[in-house]
Amino acid sequence: MKITSFIRQSHRWLSIAFTATVIANFALRIHGAPPPWVTYSPLAPLFLLMFSGLYMFALPYAKRRRTGNLIEDRAS
Repeated sequence: MKITSFIRQSHRWLSIAFTATVIANFALRIHGAPPPWVTYSPLAPLFLLMFSGLYMFALPYAKRRRTGNLIEDRAS
């Protein structure tokens, strides 16, 4: 498996984990103040999502720069 496809798949699963932790956070807030580990639990997947998202955002620019197709890409 290529690293790019691995990062894309990881990004998808991280988004599910992030959504689940946010939902759990709000669900536990109904019963009062949750413990700090529940409050801060969405931060770990959020930071990993940020790094994988920045990597995927930069991929087309890096590919364009590597291949030297700057003029062809601007025309289309």
